[in-house]
Amino acid sequence: MIYNTLAKRRKWAFGAMAAAKKILLMEDDVTLRQLLSEQLELYEEFSTTETDCGSKGLEQARSGQFDAILLDVSLSDTDGSEVCHLMRQSGVKVPIIMLTAVDTDANTILGLNAGANDCVSKPFRIDTLLARLRAQLRRHEQSKDAVFTIGPYSFSPSAKMLQNKEGDHEIRLTEKETAILQFLCRAGNKPTDRDVLLNEVWGYNTGVTTHTLETHIYRLRQKIEENPSEARILVTEQSGYRLIL
Repeated sequence: MIYNTLAKRRKWAFGAMAAAKKILLMEDDVTLRQLLSEQLELYEEFSTTETDCGSKGLEQARSGQFDAILLDVSLSDTDGSEVCHLMRQSGVKVPIIMLTAVDTDANTILGLNAGANDCVSKPFRIDTLLARLRAQLRRHEQSKDAVFTIGPYSFSPSAKMLQNKEGDHEIRLTEKETAILQFLCRAGNKPTDRDVLLNEVWGYNTGVTTHTLETHIYRLRQKIEENPSEARILVTEQSGYRLIL
């Protein structure tokens, strides 16, 4: 049984304006899986894809389209810990939280050794699961393995690169261009003031003005916009800039 004290809330203060995080939900109990999916999607910060099958979930995880994975220890065709291990071997870097009906140290150690970031025992409160999921997403966004979606591109800050969905076109970025996009990604769909962006990317450097920022924004648009004069990805707001994610 899952206890939900927040079910009537349609928005979460941190996520109401941000692009929805894509969660792969792997659970063999159809009732629990559907309930979890419904509860997560009450919060506009999440969208879910469901499966009860380890092999299918592994294939989906390898596609790189998800921000996090909720993985049950028991799946319809295999053991969840083994699936977790195969995901990590395949290069899946996103947070994985394992769900287990057996609350023992041995079971937790098994999941963590397989590559899980966290383990949550059933029954659990949905607000507890949400808090742990958000914490893992925050940590991942700060890590070198983070990958963001910006319009038609996948953005890898560690590689200083944008890549189209087909994987046949790469856009190289400078260090400052990378920092600008990374900070705007973390802001979600909320606009960021020019002064805030300046301080974040350049620090409190008295020699840097908004003209410097505007020049970098101009160059970024030349790289990522189909028509830079009519920006649809990196847009100007009244006091700053915003990414359409």
